[in-house]
Amino acid sequence: MLISLLAPIGAQAQGVIGGAENGADQGNHDAGPVGSVVGGVVGGVVGGVDGLLGVDQRPRFRDYVAREHRPSYRYADEVRAGALLPADSGDYYDVPPEYGVKQYRYAIVNDRTVLINPRTRKIVQVVE
Repeated sequence: MLISLLAPIGAQAQGVIGGAENGADQGNHDAGPVGSVVGGVVGGVVGGVDGLLGVDQRPRFRDYVAREHRPSYRYADEVRAGALLPADSGDYYDVPPEYGVKQYRYAIVNDRTVLINPRTRKIVQVVE
């Protein structure tokens, strides 16, 4: 049944990953290891449904970011969802309200646009 729930949202896989990570973090914080497991599953489903930036929003958001001319932070490791940026990882910028992304900020890392959880400095979505 879980597979049939997740199949339609395969196009938003990074939303699932980000949702699962955030759900696991929050569940672990609130209820320990068991909460982490439950939060990861629930967060993955919600992250896939709500997404971070939907597939149709990404080109418009990339255009917005290009117009802003923000500096790129150089990062030695792979830029991917789940990567933890160091404390000196540059500035994070607000996502305009029309994108519906409230709890994350964006940054440019190795010339790639990413959404970041500003509390944890974890990359939650690479905007391709």
